[in-house]
Amino acid sequence: MEAKRMSDQELIQQFLSGDREGIEKLINRHKTKVYTYILLVVKNQQLAEDIFQDTFIKVIRSLVDGKYKDNGRFASWVIRIAHNLIIDHFRKEKQINTLSNDDYEADIFNSKKLSDQNIEDVLIREQITNDVRMLIDELPEEQKQVILLRHYGGMSFKEIADQTDVSINTALGRMRYALINLRKLISRKNINLTMS
Repeated sequence: MEAKRMSDQELIQQFLSGDREGIEKLINRHKTKVYTYILLVVKNQQLAEDIFQDTFIKVIRSLVDGKYKDNGRFASWVIRIAHNLIIDHFRKEKQINTLSNDDYEADIFNSKKLSDQNIEDVLIREQITNDVRMLIDELPEEQKQVILLRHYGGMSFKEIADQTDVSINTALGRMRYALINLRKLISRKNINLTMS
């Protein structure tokens, strides 16, 4: 209960003063959002787990080195670190855009979260998620990046602009064109993205 009441900055201070519990609570607080973002980008569970680990190792080192300046956006800072590690990985492997959806392994039938739903709803939701992800993959790289950072990474347009070295207006424009292009793709491919 106490961890819920403590801010990210208070947990950081707890960690920096020698109490490891601070960093453990921070990781637990943000792990789902960070891991989900990484997995949606790399589409490979093992790779996502590796990058997730590397992200928090870098977070810990950066905190110890005093590289984090509190601005109330700790989660966005962590996602930026993860994003940069993903880019570094693909640069090293020289395989940008070569991972396929076949690399993603998830057993939807054994998910505790989904056990109360009927299997048809689970399959439809999974299909919608896959369809959306496939459509996003067809967008130009700059538009795809802004959608991933905004909707999966939870970043503001200011943070996206900073992350991608463009103006806020350019980031907003890329999002606008991404949505226009997604609508065109949905219409052209006659894809239904509703549960009914």
